[in-house]
Amino acid sequence: MSDDRDDRIRERAYQIWEREGRMHGDPERHWHQAEAEIDRESALPLTADDALPETGEIASTDVLEVEALAVRTGISGDEAQALIDRLGNDRAAVEQAARGLKRRRNPDEGQAK
Repeated sequence: MSDDRDDRIRERAYQIWEREGRMHGDPERHWHQAEAEIDRESALPLTADDALPETGEIASTDVLEVEALAVRTGISGDEAQALIDRLGNDRAAVEQAARGLKRRRNPDEGQAK
């Protein structure tokens, strides 16, 4: 069980490092952040709505990311999930696309009055 947890933490730390631009110098922070995320996810209750990987639906580990994107950018959860599915882990591209989607929907928003 411990080996599986360490493998998951190692993989998540690597994903964090990639997400942050592959900069060297802070592997301990990546490890601790990954460890906290894995432990938090392990504490989440499993429900019948948790998607299996082959379904293409939102997995329980992605729910927080989708919700955070929707709240940050003012788009719906479905729109956020569609952008993440289409653009993958490129956070900058996902954020830019989400903000563009909201601007197209509300072109007057953000303009000086």
